[in-house]
Amino acid sequence: MTAIREPRAHDKILRCRIYAAVRHLQQKVVLREESRVKCRFALLSTRALSGMSPMRLCQIALLAVLGVCWVPSRWAAQPSSIPEELRKEVASAVLEDLPRLESLYKELHAHPELSLQETKTSERAAAELEQLGFKVTRDVGGHGVVGVLSNGNGSAVLVRTDLDALPVIEQTGASYASAVKATDDKGAEVGVMHACGHDMHITAFLGTARVLSRLKAKWRGTLVMIGQPAEERVKGAKAMLEAGLFTRFPKPDYCLALHCAPDLAAGTVGVTEGYALANVDSVDIVIRGVSGHGAWPHKAKDPVVLAAQTVMALQTIVSRETDPTQPAVVTVGSIHGGTKHNIVPDEVRLQLTLRSYSDEVRQHTLEAIKRIARGLAEAAGMPSDRYPIVTLADESASATYNNPELAQRLMNVFKVWFGEDRVASTKPIMGAEDFGLFGRTENRIPICMFWLGTVEPERLKGSQPDDKPLPPLHSSRFLPVIEPTLKTGINAMTAAVLELLR
Repeated sequence: MTAIREPRAHDKILRCRIYAAVRHLQQKVVLREESRVKCRFALLSTRALSGMSPMRLCQIALLAVLGVCWVPSRWAAQPSSIPEELRKEVASAVLEDLPRLESLYKELHAHPELSLQETKTSERAAAELEQLGFKVTRDVGGHGVVGVLSNGNGSAVLVRTDLDALPVIEQTGASYASAVKATDDKGAEVGVMHACGHDMHITAFLGTARVLSRLKAKWRGTLVMIGQPAEERVKGAKAMLEAGLFTRFPKPDYCLALHCAPDLAAGTVGVTEGYALANVDSVDIVIRGVSGHGAWPHKAKDPVVLAAQTVMALQTIVSRETDPTQPAVVTVGSIHGGTKHNIVPDEVRLQLTLRSYSDEVRQHTLEAIKRIARGLAEAAGMPSDRYPIVTLADESASATYNNPELAQRLMNVFKVWFGEDRVASTKPIMGAEDFGLFGRTENRIPICMFWLGTVEPERLKGSQPDDKPLPPLHSSRFLPVIEPTLKTGINAMTAAVLELLR
């Protein structure tokens, strides 16, 4: 029998030091589930490591160092392939077009159109693209516009702008403020305003088309420019896809969009990797009761009390039923019921907005709302024919997930183009967009929406004498600073397209 040698003291010390080093390196390894990449080293168990010889631990440590230092080329931060000379050409072209584009922006801002009514805006975008040599198709999924500019072999890049405005009465005081009134789909007369920056999106979109059409010798591939209707109703992307956006026209390898940010300085851009915007669902609940006299509530079934209980109980979906690491929002934005002080009404109506990122949380929240509404009605002794009616409205959108590799690539381009101090890594928000649908088809096309700063830096720092809070998107006071916002938007989108088509 061979004697088993007891490990010497320096062996134990060496083992401890190597073990600590390996564990430290394990913490630095990033697993990218989106790319379905696994790192065996990062999955080594504590027990497995503690049972290895010092020599084996040394080998593992060396492999770990190599593994941490080496990153597959498709993950690695690639420097921009756009030469400085071309960047100067783009900047010069943008400056040359700027006076005309500023006038166009003011014209668009002064003449907004509601969702599903974007006839003039759509036609203006189509006409501008046609003048630049794009092959244009109108009325794609409603008032959607598709312009295609083919320029040899290469990738296909889709650039999207939204076209519609909001039912808001503008209160910015701008000389080019909207005074437009329109009739909405319910027959009511409403004010109309570009309170979400879509006028800036359209102008930057057309400015990008002008620059890229002028510099065709500098890129190869296919450019697909689309004007999407009904974004504010989260209907336009779906309508365009159903109308054959990816089948009737060149299928893109990448999809890009920008969006005004009300909390970033003008002249800057922001990029979010992964989830950028949330799932959104609109839910209507009719809490039904049995009407009666307010003086004899025991002879009625009060839907007002039941509605109040329901509103409170719904808050436990997030606080007590959802994994705390998974973001979710349940907001009751409207509650209406009753006609007179002394009447127990027949019903109370609730309107909810729901937000989430994961599909699992989204589905659970919807199911929980139905379960809670019915359960409380049963507990109140409501007749089965008077149980609540829960309806999912058609204004729902899926989360916008920026492809991490594409987002990182664009961030690197923007840092070279603008300087690191003008590019922010932004956090995901609970706002919603239907742009995310373009990345959710069976093709799983990489998409990225980045943020465009719109605020004077001085106001952002809170140095204004009145120190008023910044107007958010959809505010009647939201108004982007035209410069340098517009110039930055055109440069940023042009840079992104050139990076993908060179």
